[in-house]
Formats: sequence, C-alpha cells, structure tokens
Amino acid sequence: MKTLALTAALLVTASAAMADGGHAHADDWEIGRPGNPADVTRTIEVDMFEPESGGMAFSMSQIDVTTGETIRFVVTNKGYLDHEMVIDTMDGNAEHAQVMMMKPDMVHHDPNAVRLAPGETGEIVWTFSQTGNFEFACLIPGHMESGMHGPLNVN
Repeated sequence: MKTLALTAALLVTASAAMADGGHAHADDWEIGRPGNPADVTRTIEVDMFEPESGGMAFSMSQIDVTTGETIRFVVTNKGYLDHEMVIDTMDGNAEHAQVMMMKPDMVHHDPNAVRLAPGETGEIVWTFSQTGNFEFACLIPGHMESGMHGPLNVN
C-alpha cells in the first residue's frame, strides 16, 4: 500500500514538472517562466515568412515587453518552409542552434519554442519576470543566418 501511495505521489510530482516544461521553479529560466494562459496581459502576433527580397524574416524586428507581463505570442508561419520561434538568452539560442545543426528535424517540446509548418499557427505563453536583453530566433539551420532573429527587450 505504501508503494502504491509513493508511486502516485511521484507521478503527480512528475506531471506537475512536465506541465511547467520540466522546470520546477519559476526562477530556473533567466528570461522568466512559462506563463499561465489565464494570466495573459497582452497578445503579440508574429508572422514568419520568406520576403520577396530574399532571406527569411519575422514580421517584427524587435519585441519590447515589461517585467511582470504575461505575453501570448500568436505565431503564424506565412512562408513556404518550416519555421520556428524560440525565445531565450542570446547564449541559449546560440547553443541550441549548434544542436540544431546536428539534428535539423528536432521537434521541440519546450514551452519557450514553437515550430510550425507552412500555414500553421501556434502559441507561446510566457511570463517575463526578469529584466534584460534577450532574443527571439528561428534556429532551423540557415534560418537565423538568413535574418530570422531579433532582440527581445524586457524593461
């Protein structure tokens, strides 16, 4: 009976950790934490596409938010190729980009990222609890280098 109770307690704890992206504490992320959709204070729409002039782009060249805001990013791939949006520190994105070079078809299950096929729309809900200068980027090999990145400033 004790084993059953312990197993149930471990499953509940693991489920809670998974619901929070595997991060047990709100301060585990330098840029903040996964947000609760019920706490959204603002929605920012971001399109991803390949401009006629060449390269690849986000519809926003910069994103500015305020500490304490919970933002719902509604991300739409209006391009012809798969794209993704990842919000992180510049170092975190650089490290992740290196991993993506080795595994370009990597599927993200991270709460700070969304990968979309052409025509798809997805969301990231994020609470920005830390001030600083961060980054949003598409880390599919070659995309960031083709222009798909920008500053994410938390004031």
